[in-house]
Amino acid sequence: MWLLPAFLIGACIGSFLNVVIYRLPLGLSVNNPKRSFCPKCKGDIPMRLNIPLVSWLALRGKCANCKAPIAARYVMVELITAILFALVGWLVIQHTGGKAFSVQMLALLPLWFMTAAFVAITFIDAEHMIIPLELTISGTLAGFIAAALMPMLSDMAAWASPDPTWLGGVYQALIGWVIGFFGLWAVVLLGKLAFGRKELSFDEPVAWHLEEPKTDEETIVFHMGDEKIEWWDIFFRKSDRLIIEANSIQLNGEDVEAGKIILLENGIELPGGKKVDLEEIQSLEGTSASAVIPREAMGMGDVHLMGVVGAFFGWSGVFFSLFASSLYAILAALLGRVGFGVKLPFGPFIVLGAITWFFGGWKLAEWYFNALR
Repeated sequence: MWLLPAFLIGACIGSFLNVVIYRLPLGLSVNNPKRSFCPKCKGDIPMRLNIPLVSWLALRGKCANCKAPIAARYVMVELITAILFALVGWLVIQHTGGKAFSVQMLALLPLWFMTAAFVAITFIDAEHMIIPLELTISGTLAGFIAAALMPMLSDMAAWASPDPTWLGGVYQALIGWVIGFFGLWAVVLLGKLAFGRKELSFDEPVAWHLEEPKTDEETIVFHMGDEKIEWWDIFFRKSDRLIIEANSIQLNGEDVEAGKIILLENGIELPGGKKVDLEEIQSLEGTSASAVIPREAMGMGDVHLMGVVGAFFGWSGVFFSLFASSLYAILAALLGRVGFGVKLPFGPFIVLGAITWFFGGWKLAEWYFNALR
């Protein structure tokens, strides 16, 4: 009785998530324009042609106006969200004993919000390698609300408790957030110290240059030999520096003194200490046999996402999700034949680890901790 409405609500939310997934990384408003539009011809999509799960199949994956193909991702997001909404609803009903109007049943709303945020984060991070703060901050707040309404979520030990308190649930959620956020942040900082740079070395000097973005949606790209690295992927912090031991340098078409050139997020420092702002650079190129590039194994978006996991599922959910997500990522790399050192978004694997915990992974952890006693 509850599963079909939950499925249909999830499908509708999934349709809205497609708007979020497309617009949010591009800095576009999810409310303006209010109506969905075709990414190709920009034509509005009327409501009769925007029915979740049905319209994409009826139109055979093509825009009704310009006949351009519409990615299968759109119907996938709707179907995945619908299935997860139904499963989350089923699980909450199981733990409330079928009492439709209990306080714990209200936890379904923040749990559905978590599910929607997880779906959006998965697809955004997979495509753009970013996790929007709008989703993680609101997800954290939803986690504390869920912990108050359904305390057993954030405290593994409370699953066996007959009457866990809302205050205990919030307390465990706070501990979970602290461990999730600051624990993974410490990993990021330590990883930066240990593996925070990549050295390029060539037997002979090779050409390097900066490629200007062609559209507002693109970014500057650094080229050196076969290496091609986007600007945002180089400068994670203001303290990051890209150092080139240049045999020759041409700035805005003119030769300058060769030597060590330092690229900053907002400009460059030439040999001799002269600084040039990024806005003043029309072209920058040269030759070099070596360079040192800052790099990150994990971004702050993953840190905020782990905080969301902690707020919903407590410290035990954090450790399980981090362990499971690492296994999932390794498995994906092996099955997908992705080489080590190739960029792989970690957010989707954190989400998968958290979902695993919610749908029964906690039983594995409970069995493990009981076996240690």
